[in-house]
Amino acid sequence: MVLTLYNTLTRGKAAFEPLEAGQVRMYCCGVTVYDYCHLGHARSYIVWDVVRRYLQWCGYDVRYIQNFTDIDDKIINRAKEEQKPWDQVTATYIDEYFVDMDQLNIQRADAYPKATEFIPQMIDLIKTLIEGGYAYAAGGDVYYAVERFPSYGKLSGRHLEQMEAGASGRLSEEPETKKHHPMDFALWKAAKPGEPFWESPWGQGRPGWHIECSAMVRELLGDRIDIHSGGEDLVFPHHENEIAQSEAALAQPLATYWLHNGFVKIRGDKMSKSLKNFTTIRALLEVYDPMVVRLFVLQANYRQPIDFTEEAMAAATNGWQTLREGLLFGYNFGQDLQWPDRGDATFGDPAHMRVPSGSPAVTQFQAAMDDDFNTAGALAVLFDLAKDLRKEGNLLVHEGKTKTDPQVLEREWFTLVCLAQVLGLTAKPEAQVLQPDSAAARAGAGTPELIAGWTDAAIEALIQQRTEARKAKNWKEGDRIRDELKAQGITLIDGADGTRWHR
Repeated sequence: MVLTLYNTLTRGKAAFEPLEAGQVRMYCCGVTVYDYCHLGHARSYIVWDVVRRYLQWCGYDVRYIQNFTDIDDKIINRAKEEQKPWDQVTATYIDEYFVDMDQLNIQRADAYPKATEFIPQMIDLIKTLIEGGYAYAAGGDVYYAVERFPSYGKLSGRHLEQMEAGASGRLSEEPETKKHHPMDFALWKAAKPGEPFWESPWGQGRPGWHIECSAMVRELLGDRIDIHSGGEDLVFPHHENEIAQSEAALAQPLATYWLHNGFVKIRGDKMSKSLKNFTTIRALLEVYDPMVVRLFVLQANYRQPIDFTEEAMAAATNGWQTLREGLLFGYNFGQDLQWPDRGDATFGDPAHMRVPSGSPAVTQFQAAMDDDFNTAGALAVLFDLAKDLRKEGNLLVHEGKTKTDPQVLEREWFTLVCLAQVLGLTAKPEAQVLQPDSAAARAGAGTPELIAGWTDAAIEALIQQRTEARKAKNWKEGDRIRDELKAQGITLIDGADGTRWHR
């Protein structure tokens, strides 16, 4: 099997061949830190997290960099609104970014460079462009001369005469009379009164948005990288301009593969603050489990738009319940099946699991992911495994035995847990601790107060109380205990040999 990627630059799929065998250098454009992250950010960073995880699973050593844009008109305006220093605003929203991404189980990048940490490198790159005739200074500003770069527009497929200035939504308030061509873009901006600035050969100012990433890529990953990724909205002008800058300065391609994820729509409309359908990750996770959000994102092709609706999230919630039951199978039934490692401290840790590489499930999963990261196809493999395990669990609960050999079930569970980890989907049993000062627990009557979840001993005690109540024909009390356990996700099955239960 060969990993193939859809390359925005070539508009087609091609086999992945890294510049250096076994090594992958990957750069992802990060957020401008002036506000909380939204659902579009969640989609983008979940997608690139999975790409990175899969490359690592395939055995590549991945160097993954994601930047923060920490100086920008939006940041300056937010600082004025909040009456705070601009760097205090960025520090706040960088912290909030990590809160959101950690909840979504997005692995930390190898480095998170901030634009303001690389001003000297940006100035050097701008100097090189001026010396090569690709840029010009104008009254304290420096502009890139797009007409000097013949292949400008090759990433987006646009012709220069068809392009419109301001496609990035980051228009300057200054008149554009300084420019030689309407599409020329700023590499350096002269400082306005009261704005933060840095010293440069062209006077006090700050870098343009596009030069930031060109400088950080070069400094942290080298002159050429394997993969450059980001949202579809970055194809033009941001990534187009990165190519123009880096390739003019270094005379070689910036990246071999350009990958872009599609937009998020809200009930059919593009998510936008102006349409008042803007959804932050923070608000989203107040309603939905983070794994439900990941599942919602991964059920679609990463390059296509996805539509956020109540129906779609309900389907993702149901789907996660199925996967979660499968992922918890070993915790719930491993002891009953006499798995020898059930009591180990590393039980459930994918790093300590061995999965047969040639198994049908692994083969099908890899075939799907090798096809331009077809996560929908990969999820189908996970659902099949989870459904099989759920069926076997039901057999064990109702009939006291499984149809499949316990050792086979253990390998099947290992496979599910390991493959799900590649997609960042994980589930652990809730902590099961009795409140130590529970009067009900001490008295052995009523429902114990719990911190989170139920211990096996507490469940067995309640089942015994229910059995005694039913013997005394106190059906109301018996039903109350059953309902109480059911509310905690614990099902009782009455049989000729007594009452069995499962979570």
